[in-house]
Amino acid sequence: MRWILQTRGGMHVDGDRVLDLHRCIEARHPWSAVAVRSGQIAYQTGPDGVTPWRSAAKPVQLATCLELLGDPWLQPEELAVGAASHSGQPVHLRWVREILARFDVAESDLRCAPHPPMHAPSADEVLRSGEAFGDIHNNCSGKHAFMLATASRSGWPLDYRPADHPLQARIAAHVREWTGVAPALALDGCGVPTFCLPLSAIARAWSVVAEAMADDLDRTRLGRIGRAMADFPELASGSDRFDASVVRHACAPIAAKIGAGGVFCIAVPDRGLGLAVKVWSGCTEALPAAVSRALGEVAPDLWQEPPAWRFVEVRNVAGRLAGLYVDAGSPELSMG
Repeated sequence: MRWILQTRGGMHVDGDRVLDLHRCIEARHPWSAVAVRSGQIAYQTGPDGVTPWRSAAKPVQLATCLELLGDPWLQPEELAVGAASHSGQPVHLRWVREILARFDVAESDLRCAPHPPMHAPSADEVLRSGEAFGDIHNNCSGKHAFMLATASRSGWPLDYRPADHPLQARIAAHVREWTGVAPALALDGCGVPTFCLPLSAIARAWSVVAEAMADDLDRTRLGRIGRAMADFPELASGSDRFDASVVRHACAPIAAKIGAGGVFCIAVPDRGLGLAVKVWSGCTEALPAAVSRALGEVAPDLWQEPPAWRFVEVRNVAGRLAGLYVDAGSPELSMG
């Protein structure tokens, strides 16, 4: 088993510097990673356990919607937001509303439920305006806009969430096709089904995304979606988010997607590679250290520089550096 250690350091010196970031281990987070190329496991560390796919399944869910909508011409920004767990910034809301308007469906018919934007300044702006948080602010509202549009255009019930809805049945069929596994179903945070799968099956699906992205003619749905995520990572995520940083730091186009509960997936098209990472404690804060370590082992030449170090920092409420998330086998642990 691989472990991410959540450390807390010793005495503060020289302002923001910490004398010994690894002095005390505060928590241990077990993790695994699997990479698949051409249907075969190319890399594995840790157990190939079963996990809910969560939001890292969004490219498959969106591709199903595009098929049922008749493959309409769409701007890549719409595709990026449709595959996003977005931060609820104004630019995200604008593109979700573009999707709703394009397919003539009502914002009031979204079924993802309200929550404040993950982007704190955007949440503050909503509060200052006196506006109530709506379904549009939900990080999954782009996906739900496409699901609503698909249900409307297909003449199906507008409540697209139940597992026995025709749309969800078609999505589940595509999940079986692209993972090679019949998944058990669970309920996702936004109310639609999610899929419980071995990590290797999830990596296999993301290798399909990678292969589709490598098609220069951009003829496939998954290819269009993956390219949009690669070209507009802040729309597929948000400003100052780890998955957007991973894409921005890569030496070649890639797509990256976080999922709740410690899931992270990457498509590397120039290698036909799909990578799935899982932190089994479900700690999202430990993901950057695990993803960075896995990428350093499976594709060490992919980066111009590592993803921003701030994503593995532990800071206190005053914003001072207090520790790190670090792989138990990392050479940094030998540093004083």
